[in-house]
Amino acid sequence: MTDGFSYHAAFARNLGWVTRAEQESLRGKRVAIAGVGGVGGVHLLTLARLGIGAFHIADFDTFDIANFNRQAGAMMSTLGQPKVEVMARMALDINPELQIRQYPNGVHASNLADFFDGVDLYVDGLDFFAFPARQATFAMCAQLGIPAITAAPLGMGTAVLNFLPGRMTFEEYFGWGDLPEEEKALRFLVGLAPAGLHGPYLVDPTAINLKERRGPSTIMGCQLCAGAAATEALKILLKRGKVIAAPRGQHFDAYRNKLVHTWRPGGNRHPLQRLAMAIIRRRRAAKGA
Repeated sequence: MTDGFSYHAAFARNLGWVTRAEQESLRGKRVAIAGVGGVGGVHLLTLARLGIGAFHIADFDTFDIANFNRQAGAMMSTLGQPKVEVMARMALDINPELQIRQYPNGVHASNLADFFDGVDLYVDGLDFFAFPARQATFAMCAQLGIPAITAAPLGMGTAVLNFLPGRMTFEEYFGWGDLPEEEKALRFLVGLAPAGLHGPYLVDPTAINLKERRGPSTIMGCQLCAGAAATEALKILLKRGKVIAAPRGQHFDAYRNKLVHTWRPGGNRHPLQRLAMAIIRRRRAAKGA
């Protein structure tokens, strides 16, 4: 026991929404988060405050001033510091009894087995353009039967997809295969948010450039991601509540005050998805002409 800290006192206000037995169950759960920057960092702190007892966190990056608009660990005092170290300190400041295994070189083929060892749930926090790492992590989850959540910060909202053991996999939904990375980016964007709620209020479309790997972001989107993903995590870990899994998803946009439940049988093979991607390709080709 750490002096002055009591797990039961720290998370007593969760009780009522969870039972004492469920809170104790959460204390014994282990969650892996790859990427602890924008969404991943808020995922970690949110789940730590939920009372999750153990984490595996991976990130090879350090904090930069360009992270200030959205990343929980990005501050003047942390500039240049490794994200995994900063976020581990912040999580331990919430619960000093946490077990946190750090992977400062990110996730890759040589450490994936260790990264997922003993893990009950995976929450995706990787950068949008981290295609090889994302493809590898979700493939490993499918292989090991580990439930996985991805929540995308889109404008001032979030789109959430769950991938559960025995159900449609990440690869089956997005259809990445060995495609070029620019095509993977397109498929990821369209697949994450079939409803496209965020599009109408994008005031400068040139801010999104898949080829140059850049796009705008907001802290509101990241925080909404964390709230939605943590709620899905609670339901999955405690085995209660309805969990919507791919090819079904949900997209909530706070700016437009809208919630849409999406269903795309076949994932990106669905005719509506193929049409959306074809339209985007034509627009990009026209701009490049």
